[in-house]
Amino acid sequence: MSGRILMLHTGGTIGMERSPQGYRPMTRFSAIVPQHMATLSGLPDYDLIELAPLIDSANLLPSHWARIARTLRTHWNQYDGFVILHGTDTLAWTASALSFMFQSADRPIILTGAQIPLLEPRSDALANLGTALILASSPANRGVTIFFGGVLLQGNRSTKSSSTDFQAFSSPNAAPLARAGISLPSQLPAPPTGPMPNTHIDTLDDHAVTVLTVYPGLCATQIEALTQAPALRGLILCSYGTGNLPDADPSLLQALARAVESGIVVVNRTQCAQGSVVHGTYATSSTLERIGIISASDMTLEAAFAKLHILLALHRDPQQVRVQFRIPLCGEMS
Repeated sequence: MSGRILMLHTGGTIGMERSPQGYRPMTRFSAIVPQHMATLSGLPDYDLIELAPLIDSANLLPSHWARIARTLRTHWNQYDGFVILHGTDTLAWTASALSFMFQSADRPIILTGAQIPLLEPRSDALANLGTALILASSPANRGVTIFFGGVLLQGNRSTKSSSTDFQAFSSPNAAPLARAGISLPSQLPAPPTGPMPNTHIDTLDDHAVTVLTVYPGLCATQIEALTQAPALRGLILCSYGTGNLPDADPSLLQALARAVESGIVVVNRTQCAQGSVVHGTYATSSTLERIGIISASDMTLEAAFAKLHILLALHRDPQQVRVQFRIPLCGEMS
């Protein structure tokens, strides 16, 4: 290996500039970054490449994850670490997906970005990018992580929790891996290991998984309309508390049971930022277990969504997906 870091620019606020219509991607970003990075000392050597076309964070699709993964695999043996520049809106979703696609990564894959574009006053871009590069050059740091706002987080335990703060990401059910103060930590926690090697997935079906938030008044016809989509193979329910759904209307649970019987993998995740789904705490959640709905434990929505997508791409048998989903693959749940 060359001892260099590959910086992969996928899009996002960090590489945007002002226009009459608002921020838009700048065309000369790859030339501007080295000029700004030259103002910092002590950085490792790096190369910068850009995806073409760039991805607007809000337009991210699961199929983009396969595209990013292919780019990393193409350059894997040429670099000691990777820094991915990504739009903040869906950065945690991509970090979660890559964690399942690179479960046994022996080098760092660090995602970062900015709340304010690189060229704007008070931009947080250089601080995030400079530290991410240094962390990516450390042999003590492996696996998929997020560095943002001075904090290093496990990628598949993270979520965007603020649209305005420089510390935009948090890890509700897991402690941060490290905080960057005056000095950087020299000993980071060992990365979680999974039972499967790096997963080569060439394509992902953008429409295979959907999400339904449970709310007062949810009825069976709405579930049936959602689960009759031809491409749908997975459904994530965002339920109340420890995994509760309304059970006063039997037709609602019957609609979910029919979805499971049809081969749709249904996952139950709490709406709460902190805590876990525990089937059996209340009678309503016990019913879900009986009809074949599986618990997401304390996974973030991003991790549950990405994990379900990856497993559905690997397995045609819904029961095999259900079995694998319950197993912690790379530290995504407690």
